Amino acid sequence: MKKWIIAGLLCAVVGGVAVAFTRTDSEDGDQGPKTVTVELGTLVDKALVTGEIAPRHEVDVKSKISGTVARIFVQEGERVNLGDPVLEVRPNPTPLEYAQKKRTLEMQVLVEKQRGTDLDRVKGLLDRGMVSRADFDAAKEAAERAVLRRKMAEEELAILDRGKAVVAGRIVESIIVSPVAGHVLQLHVDVGDPVVPLTSYQPGTGLITLADMDDLLLKGSVDEIDVGKIHEGMDVEIKVGAFPDQKVRGVLQRISLKSRKKDNATVFDAEIGDLVASSEVRLRAGYSANADGQSVTAPISLLN
Repeated sequence: MKKWIIAGLLCAVVGGVAVAFTRTDSEDGDQGPKTVTVELGTLVDKALVTGEIAPRHEVDVKSKISGTVARIFVQEGERVNLGDPVLEVRPNPTPLEYAQKKRTLEMQVLVEKQRGTDLDRVKGLLDRGMVSRADFDAAKEAAERAVLRRKMAEEELAILDRGKAVVAGRIVESIIVSPVAGHVLQLHVDVGDPVVPLTSYQPGTGLITLADMDDLLLKGSVDEIDVGKIHEGMDVEIKVGAFPDQKVRGVLQRISLKSRKKDNATVFDAEIGDLVASSEVRLRAGYSANADGQSVTAPISLLN
């Protein structure tokens, strides 16, 4: 009895598999072969430049006198013209520095009087033929040097005390003016912050960063595999991360002659300028962007 039951189950399984294969073959036969349309297309070889939007030039404004920030006349994002006041530095000398400058001026005043007296005495002796002309010239030069040292001491004390002095007809003051026309990208200090001056021996405190936001570039890099596909002067299409649906046009202006390493890859720096965007797009420094430079190599048939 058991043998008949097992034989019946095997026959049912084999029959089911046969029916399934038969249906599959029937359905495939009904679909038939696919048809496609052959069209003539173009093979496009693209090179990708990745980087970010940045001004062509940035200026870091610094002070030539020490002290603390007294006033700030501008705000971030504001446009300034050449010579506009941007910040005031109030001198903040230590008591020792002020005392030294004050005493230096007093000593130079005394030296100036003494050299003037010496010059008058030598002139009198010259008139009586008791000294040579060379002695008179030496006394005159010493008196003139004493006058210059006294003036220098006065100017140093004025700058240290009031933050303003007139040096050789030029006003030197603690109000810092913009060295270029452009926009305020960043304020690095606030009112009350200490300021280290810019000298030949120290870089000084960065106060304000200025840049012309009307002259922007895409500063990026291109892989060595793609650098041979692009050239200066070619038009490119830029995709800015903040505006994925907008297109920005530009011109490749520079490709570095020397490579550098980036993430274990060899890349060449590149700059794209003459950026043209729609009125809906306002480019800002720091936007990430990619640029496609493409060249048509040959016609090719494409299957859709």
